[in-house]
Amino acid sequence: MVGNWKMHGRINENAALLTEVAAGASALQNDVRVGVCVPCPYLAQSQALLGGSVVRWGIQDVSAHSHGAYTGEVAAEMAADFGVTYAIVGHSERRAYHRESPELVANKTRRALDAGLTPIVCVGETLEEREAGSTERVIAEQLDAVLDVLTPEQVAKIVIAYEPVWAIGTGKSATAEQAQDVHAFLRSRLASKGAAAEGVSLLYGGSVKPENAQELFAQQDIDGGLIGGASLKSKDFLAICQAAQTVLQ
Repeated sequence: MVGNWKMHGRINENAALLTEVAAGASALQNDVRVGVCVPCPYLAQSQALLGGSVVRWGIQDVSAHSHGAYTGEVAAEMAADFGVTYAIVGHSERRAYHRESPELVANKTRRALDAGLTPIVCVGETLEEREAGSTERVIAEQLDAVLDVLTPEQVAKIVIAYEPVWAIGTGKSATAEQAQDVHAFLRSRLASKGAAAEGVSLLYGGSVKPENAQELFAQQDIDGGLIGGASLKSKDFLAICQAAQTVLQ
């Protein structure tokens, strides 16, 4: 279960939220792993408050470059200096607002892996693409660009997050059946990389709430969630984590 704060957060509010999440997560069983991906200015704060807890922290994007004259970019190695575990790459907001191509996302994935981070590779289709029956084609293009540049051993170290663009921040969520169908397709696509890819975690993201979390996580190929707005409220985020634990019991 990974929270994506997006561009939210202030020092004082963060301290309360991180402390509450760490305390609540400590009561979960070990098979429910919890993380939060925060804006870059708060990596040091996350490290200070979460270090020693069961909650891991992460960054919301990394550069496709390791260093150089790239003003405003943040290298994966820089994030690693703050004890980061996760790096989100290819989020639909990055693909849309910053015109990130599948090839660029693939390069960012490799940079994250090279720095010892776990990339959370996001894929997903727009409403127009879904209505046109292009969901699998679009997702295959996004995923294959990443798989094509990784070895089987590297593939085994990534996480995939399916986020239907039409369900992000809209209050609309894919039905459990719709989400499962896409996750099953992702699982079959990963199988082309051999046995090493069988253990890749598949997360669902897109208006996950305490009310729908258990039904989503009960699906065969959904291993967890990439949680947006609900991760900004400790009560809701922890309730979603608890729903995942309930499914595992």
